[in-house]
Amino acid sequence: MLTRIDHIGIACHDLDTTVEFYRSTYGFEVFHEEVNEEQGVREAMLRVNGTSDGGSSCLQLLEPVREDSAVGKWLAKNGEGVHHIAFGTPDVDGDSEAIRDKGVRVLYDEPRTGTMGSRITFLHPKDCHGVLTELVTSLPQD
Repeated sequence: MLTRIDHIGIACHDLDTTVEFYRSTYGFEVFHEEVNEEQGVREAMLRVNGTSDGGSSCLQLLEPVREDSAVGKWLAKNGEGVHHIAFGTPDVDGDSEAIRDKGVRVLYDEPRTGTMGSRITFLHPKDCHGVLTELVTSLPQD
């Protein structure tokens, strides 16, 4: 069962400049930064708020580290902006199968590793009214 909006993914050309915009304009601070080689991105997570279930709502800023990465290709075609929306779930495996059974294409056969060790998969945007949709099961945060 999807429990919340986990994050909104935003593709950008320059992560440091984009982080500074969100920090200086809205006061959002980076609480996690990493390079995900498998996804081909350098990313920063900015917490917008916490929730009663221990999760949070975030912005995920994504700068491609390779032009041939999915985000790199998307950025070249579309420019900077909202790349995807991610819904939190305690069971990405079960929820992705249930959604697949409803005829929605799930892009990965098995969930992959996402930010901070989370388990993720994506749903095809053509089956989700033009929105690339991510399902994410986060690891417990300290």
